[in-house]
Amino acid sequence: MEHSKQTQFGSSDKKDAGTSSVVNGHCDGMVKRPAGGPSQPPAAESGSQRPVMESWREDRTRSVEDNEMRLPSLAAAYTTILRGLGEDPQRQGLLKTPWRAATAMQFFTKGYQEKIIADVLNDAIFDEDHDEMVIVKDIDMFSMCEHHLVPIFGRVHIGYLPNKRVLGLSKLARIVEIYSRRLQVQERLTKQIAVAITEALQPTGVGVVIEATHMCMVMRGVQKMNSKTVTSTMLGVFREDPKTRDEFLTLIRS
Repeated sequence: MEHSKQTQFGSSDKKDAGTSSVVNGHCDGMVKRPAGGPSQPPAAESGSQRPVMESWREDRTRSVEDNEMRLPSLAAAYTTILRGLGEDPQRQGLLKTPWRAATAMQFFTKGYQEKIIADVLNDAIFDEDHDEMVIVKDIDMFSMCEHHLVPIFGRVHIGYLPNKRVLGLSKLARIVEIYSRRLQVQERLTKQIAVAITEALQPTGVGVVIEATHMCMVMRGVQKMNSKTVTSTMLGVFREDPKTRDEFLTLIRS
């Protein structure tokens, strides 16, 4: 994940519905909703290539039992890495490092163990006649760059316009946690959060903005200490109506 340019919040980045683009590190995606039905993730292209946006309804790909069974092989892989770096895995300071590192990596990627429907939503969707914007901002986010396996950390801002249903506020942070605790790129993470909220609530619109620091840009490569990457996904009225989008962007900056 290597984006060195920053974006400015504003309404000038609006694109045609149904497209997704990145301009100066700014991701603005849209999921089309068929008339009279819920939104669907984009279909896979022909061949064996997987769709860019997989459904939030997918089953978990790892369990707690898997962690226990795979821990020895994961620790052995870290032992191989230490040897490959020219270290001695048998010296005192490194004796337990492979197991510690393996356990830590399982925690860093624990989002693979959770499922949105069973582990997050449960009974947290409520019928409520509220049609004003709901925003939860400054949600701490920690993830792992899938290109270099180093941390990404930052803040997530979420806003949506309810359509007779609201979601428990803490569940928005839980959705962020599930998708961020995986190997990620920031553009995909932003869109996954927005699509999950859209499919769960069918709101009038959803906006998600992520501001993050990528250690693959800070510790290696260009080594730009103060660089931040800003991505956004705007769906529904947040994409179609500049006033709604501007209100959201203004509120998360306040």
